[in-house]
Amino acid sequence: MGLADTLMKVGTATHAALYKLLGGRFMGAGDEGSGGVIVVTTTGRKSGKRRSRPLMHMRDGENLVVIGSAGGSDQHPAWYLNMLENPVVTVHRGESEATYTARTADGDERDTLFGRFRDHDARFGEYEQRTDRVIPVVVLEPSD
Repeated sequence: MGLADTLMKVGTATHAALYKLLGGRFMGAGDEGSGGVIVVTTTGRKSGKRRSRPLMHMRDGENLVVIGSAGGSDQHPAWYLNMLENPVVTVHRGESEATYTARTADGDERDTLFGRFRDHDARFGEYEQRTDRVIPVVVLEPSD
C-alpha cells in the first residue's frame, strides 16, 4: 500500500469518527433533503471488522441511496463489496443511528437514481465516463 492509499484511509477514518462525534454538525450532514453526507458502517468481508465510510446520499422516500463511484475507478469500492457480502449496515445521519439493509438497484430504478445524483452533482457523470464498469447504485432500506 502506497503513501497516498494510507493517507486516504487515515483521512476517511478521521472524517467518519469526527462525523459520529459531532453528530454530523459541520461535516455536511445535510437535512431531510438530498445530497448530505452520512456515515455507513459495513462489516468487512475478509476481516469481519466494522468499517465506517462517509458517503454522499439522497433520500428516496424512506430509503437512502448511495453511489459506489470510487471517483470513476475501475474497481468497486471496498464498502460496496462488503455490502454485497453482508447487506446489513449501520447508518449515522446527523445525530441519529439506524440499521438498514442494502441492495443494488438495477434497470430503470438504477438509471433513475443515478440520474438524480448526476443532476445534483455533475462529477457523477464524469465518474461514469472514466470507467467501463457499471457504477452501482445502492438503496438502503430501513431495517428497524
